[in-house]
Order: sequence, then structure tokens, then C-alpha cells
Amino acid sequence: MVKSKKRNKIKEKLTHKYRFVVLNEDTFEERFSFKLNRLNAFVFGGLFSIFLIALTAMLIAFTPLKEYIQGYSSTEIKKESSALVFKVDSLQQILSVNNLYIKNIQQVLTGEIKEVNFNKDSVMEQLRLEDVDLAPSSIDSAFREVIEREEKFSIFEQATKKTEIVFLSPIKGKITQGYIPKEKHFAVDIAVDKDTPVKSVANGTVIFTGFTADTGYVIIIEHLNGIISVYKHNASIFKEQGDLIRAGEVIATAGSTGDFSTGTHLHFELWDNGYPVNPNNYIDFE
Repeated sequence: MVKSKKRNKIKEKLTHKYRFVVLNEDTFEERFSFKLNRLNAFVFGGLFSIFLIALTAMLIAFTPLKEYIQGYSSTEIKKESSALVFKVDSLQQILSVNNLYIKNIQQVLTGEIKEVNFNKDSVMEQLRLEDVDLAPSSIDSAFREVIEREEKFSIFEQATKKTEIVFLSPIKGKITQGYIPKEKHFAVDIAVDKDTPVKSVANGTVIFTGFTADTGYVIIIEHLNGIISVYKHNASIFKEQGDLIRAGEVIATAGSTGDFSTGTHLHFELWDNGYPVNPNNYIDFE
């Protein structure tokens, strides 16, 4: 009996109806009203809470809002991050290789060349050629002169076979000093009038422009197949590092800048994959 009375009392409390009225504060006019009991309030409150929870879960699951939650990361962001890390690592490796290449080129062009010394006598002894006459015969000497003369003036044929590049003359003038490797003069000096236009010998990219106390204004151009042309003692330079150059395009004017200059001329060097070559074999300057 006691339990049934308590149940009835609880049921009565839950089902007891209340009237919810909204009045105008000034006129006390009834705006609207509705009947409500505790059970309905609990039911409506629970349903509304479930709706809010479901709506919040959907917003987080299907919108970019989930990216702002600490500890949550999407698969796409992980993939993009991994790809960027690999790209940065590849770029760092490429940059290191390019820096090493530029450093080596600058050392070669500034004359910082390491010479390899070896004992020629010991080599000859090992080969047992002490008694062999290595001097060229008269017929051999004549044949060599003919071949050298033909190679000197067959510019286009040599350029096509060796480097696949047809070189133009950077400037026309009188050669005052030729290519002398023994004296470490890996260039040809061409005497010209001041401010004579200096042209690029082939298509390429400017890899260095600057001024040094010894060689004055210098511009260096990289061409196809590892060919590099160097122009020193210029009066002025018209191009900057990174510029693309066409064959025959004016890049500077001849001058006499630098301590090593003895007059107005162009100091021209030609390098093939890090080794100096005689420009006279590929270009006719006069």
C-alpha cells in the first residue's frame, strides 16, 4: 500500500499539468500560453539534447571544423605533409649539389687548379722505353701540320662533332696573346677599341657577373654540354646572373679594367666540362 501510494504520488507529480503564460509587462496582456507537465519537459529536453549532440557530431565529422580539434588530423593533411617533407629534402639535395658545382667552377675559373705531379722517369722505366726514339719523323711532322691547319679552320665541323655548338666570334680584333697552358694563360687576348660590343659565342645562361681587382668586370655564360665561356676586363656588363642569352647577343663592352689588364682588350676563355680548351680551334677572331 505504501509503495503504491508513492508510485501514484510520483506519477501525479510527473503528469500534473502546469500552464505556461507569457504576459506583456506593461499591459499584462496575455501573449501566448500552453500547458506543460514535468514528464513532457523531460521528454522534450532529452530529445532536444540528443538532437544537439547528433548535430554537433555531424558538423565535426563532415566539415573542416574537425581540423581545429586538438589531436585530430585528417589523412589528406598527413599525405600533403609527407609530400612536402620529401620535396624539401629533394630540394636541399639539389641545392647542395648546385652549390658544390658552382664552387668548383669558381675555383677553376679563378685559377685555383690543383696540379698532379708524377715522376715521368719512373713511368718511362716501368714501360721500358728509355732506348726508344720518341721524336716525330719528318713525314709525321708534315702530316701533323696539315691536320692542325685543317682543324683550325674547320670551325663548324669541330663544333658539331665535339660540342654540337656552332660558336660565333665574341669580338673581332688582333690576338695579342694566345692560349698558353704552360703559363696558365687559358685564354685568348684580343685587342680592340674601347667600348667595342662583346657578344655571346652561343646560346646559354649567365652564371656569374661581378668585378674583381685582378680581372675587372667579368661575365661567365654556361652553354650546352658543359661548355662555359668567360669574358674578362670588360668596361661594363649589360646582363645579370640568371639571364638567358642568345648567340650573338651583346653582353658587355670591351675595356681595360683590372690590375692584370695591360690595355683595352677582351680576355676570352673557353672551358669544356671543367677543362680549358684553345678557343682558336673553334673560333676565328681575326
